[in-house]
Amino acid sequence: MRAMRAETFSGYEGLKLIELPKPAVTKGKVLVRITAAGVTPLDHTILSGKFHGSKPPLVLGNEGAGVVEDGGGTDFPVGSRVMFFGAYGAFEDGTYREWVSVRKEDLCLIPDNVDDVSAAGIPVAYLTAQVALTLAGFRAGKTVLAPAIGGSIGNAVTQLARALGAKHAISSTTNHAKAEQAKALGFNEVIDTSLEKLGDGVRRITSGYGADIVIDGIGGDVLSEALGALASEGRVTTLGYSASRKTTIDVTNLIVPQASIRGLNMFAQPKAAIADAWKVIVSLLKSGAIKPIVAKTFPLTEAATALRYLVEGRPFGRVVLEI
Repeated sequence: MRAMRAETFSGYEGLKLIELPKPAVTKGKVLVRITAAGVTPLDHTILSGKFHGSKPPLVLGNEGAGVVEDGGGTDFPVGSRVMFFGAYGAFEDGTYREWVSVRKEDLCLIPDNVDDVSAAGIPVAYLTAQVALTLAGFRAGKTVLAPAIGGSIGNAVTQLARALGAKHAISSTTNHAKAEQAKALGFNEVIDTSLEKLGDGVRRITSGYGADIVIDGIGGDVLSEALGALASEGRVTTLGYSASRKTTIDVTNLIVPQASIRGLNMFAQPKAAIADAWKVIVSLLKSGAIKPIVAKTFPLTEAATALRYLVEGRPFGRVVLEI
């Protein structure tokens, strides 16, 4: 089978098209023919040699969608369309290939109203978003801030919070064109940080109240600024660092409002938490309350170009490989 494998962790040039044996079906595993694979910032972090625990050679791809070919039993019959997320592409070979042997507990049936390309970009973003909201104590009526509306986590958190009854589901962008695009797509609480500071925008939208919950997938200065937008007893969850691993914070932004900050590692989440998150996500997908946004697709052989487009082009929406 064809696969795009990182022979070395040396940047885009490390990705090579190779031939690998088709995976065998073993106990507890389901053979899935991959139709689409999501391209994520984590793939770039790994390919750059900046992720702990990953070792080359490694087939990248943390999430995917496809069709069950064998081993699914009655839960996932042959021919079922499925999507999944797990340690794939980080600690074992991932979805940048034609077949994957997937742990049964990682699979989720794709709703009929969702196509495979859209489904491939759902697991990482929406599972992370839902788990983060749950751990932060989200409930209807809360105000949520998730910076970077064009990014996978920012967009997924904003959609989920809005669908689940948030009083305000706020996001941001540094790009004026993206701000206009967000409005055209129905995201009406997006702060254009080329025109105003993040904290000022949150205070404006909330009439001075601030954000009960911040889910930050960016890191760097964005995390620092988001801390200054917290409401009393607000909670910040940080889970990404595409902007930077380092930031400087004003501790009074935590002390004065008696706020808290925590990290989230999706690889460390219990299976029950993932299963609960899938239930919420699938229900909202079926009703149309949330809808993944795909910016562009690429063929498998152009995985390096797709990853470069994601990282350097900073598109609005997901980048997906069609296989």
